[in-house]
Amino acid sequence: MYGVKVFTTASAVVLLMALGGPMPALADTIEAALVRAYQNNPQLNAQRAQVRSTDENVPQALSGYRPKVALTASAGYQYTDELLTSGGDANRLVRTELHGTNPPRSVGITATQTLFNGNQTANKTRAAESQVSGSREALRVLEQTVLLNAATIYMDYLRDSAIVEVQRSNTRVLEQTLKQTRDRFNVGEVTRTDVAQSEASLAAGRTQQLTAESNLTTTRSNFRRIIGNEPASLAPGSPVDRFLPGTLPAAVELSLIENPNVTAAMFGIDVNYLQVKINEGALLPTVSLQASATEAYEQQLTIQKSFTAAAVVQASVPIYQGGAEYSLIRQSKENLQQQRLNLETTRDQTRANTVTAWGQLTAGKAQVASAQSQVQASEIALNGVREEAKAGQRTTLDVLNAQQALVNARVALVTAQHDRVVASYAVLSSIGRLSPQVLGLSTPTYDPSVHYQQVRDAWVGVRTPDGH
Repeated sequence: MYGVKVFTTASAVVLLMALGGPMPALADTIEAALVRAYQNNPQLNAQRAQVRSTDENVPQALSGYRPKVALTASAGYQYTDELLTSGGDANRLVRTELHGTNPPRSVGITATQTLFNGNQTANKTRAAESQVSGSREALRVLEQTVLLNAATIYMDYLRDSAIVEVQRSNTRVLEQTLKQTRDRFNVGEVTRTDVAQSEASLAAGRTQQLTAESNLTTTRSNFRRIIGNEPASLAPGSPVDRFLPGTLPAAVELSLIENPNVTAAMFGIDVNYLQVKINEGALLPTVSLQASATEAYEQQLTIQKSFTAAAVVQASVPIYQGGAEYSLIRQSKENLQQQRLNLETTRDQTRANTVTAWGQLTAGKAQVASAQSQVQASEIALNGVREEAKAGQRTTLDVLNAQQALVNARVALVTAQHDRVVASYAVLSSIGRLSPQVLGLSTPTYDPSVHYQQVRDAWVGVRTPDGH
């Protein structure tokens, strides 16, 4: 009955290899998984497209500085029937009849340049630039979320696959235990109760194995969804403590400066402040210069050709327009106040997230050490119970309980090491530094400023910089 120690030892070897043993040949690493998620995640690529779309707000705002030119042309056919009366001598009026058809044609060009519009164009441009900066911070938020999800699912798969191996090894041990218990029952060394206890433990072990395998199947599916490939030969993951501040106060201070949620909220304040200025500009005069030239042919039967050119400065001073402009100013001021309060909320949430993640990291370190001690103690206890059972001082149930305690300790160790690594990534994310640059990932990083510079000063063109 007690010759099952070799199976338990084999289970420990599998566990250690899954957690931190030698890296298998051609093993996938957590860094490579993060690279694939960073490059191929469809949600992240969609957000990058959103940033490129926001870039176009700047040239749209800059268009207010540029002239607007329109070319007009007309052609048609008209019939004229006129009776003209003019003064002759004192006793007679001269009547002239005009009949006929002519094809009037004209072509003209008009250019309009805004000279002053209450600084609305300047404020719209600055607001658009703040929107671009805010969208980049939103992209950083999603990048960190994707990388954190990728690291988490990578460690989830390591944890769940290790638990499956622990449960499978436990099932093999329990099967061997049941076989030897039955053999001893047949020779009268144990009772039917011992056999039933072994059968119940084996059934429970198989249930735990099936549950672990089901969890692994779910994790495999999520691994494919987040990282983009089926997991195979995963190398152990390691924490990223080397990139973290040394103390909690330093981490909190850094998070309030570099966390992209905070910086995005700051840019949101800029956008709302400038919107107030834009709406206030509607109360100021507007001055524009308009130049036009028109050449016409046969507009009338008596005129063969005419040319007209003009340059006009126009000024418009709003007096009262129904009060809508005043309502917009008040509304935008309330929006500005709301955004300032949102910034405070975001800072409070960021501070809380950082403290929570730091606490989980600290607890994770202690839990790993505790779980390792628990595994070692459980192994010693199981070996002792087996030896005592051989001498008749322990029952079959005592051995089965000790075996289950060891299994639980190994599952706890797997879970603690998983939580330890994930917590380190969570802290790095909360302080705003979970990025390919900080992690040193072997991948070209997406630079949103490249597209911005390509389109910012574009005056014409409908093709995007990537050729679409």
